[in-house]
Amino acid sequence: MKVLLDTHAFIWLVTDDPKLSETAKAVFLDNDNEILLSAVTGFEIAVKYSLGKLNLAEPPRQFIDKRIEANALTPLPVTIAHTMWLADLPFHHRDPFDRLLVAQALSEDIPILSVDSQLSAYEIHRIW
Repeated sequence: MKVLLDTHAFIWLVTDDPKLSETAKAVFLDNDNEILLSAVTGFEIAVKYSLGKLNLAEPPRQFIDKRIEANALTPLPVTIAHTMWLADLPFHHRDPFDRLLVAQALSEDIPILSVDSQLSAYEIHRIW
């Protein structure tokens, strides 16, 4: 199954954060799953890092690139088709990063791995 990572889920998974649920760990470690990392996550990490709101062991480019390779993640680019979902997406969630991740999950018809219960208000399958 293809699964899209929310930004916090990506960070928590690759840093083995104790906030991770057992379900999230199991989905991530299941070799039958294809784990997708959105370009939205790269954007969010870069913005928060540059604003001093996110501390990383190394600059975002190295942090993300190394973990994509080490964890065999599949990058998911943002397409025009993804962004068009935003036009009709209800404002259950106001965070623009999360809204675009939801749009990608809807467009690609894939679940999203996220602790954020607000995402369950959308017609997506949220795993946590």
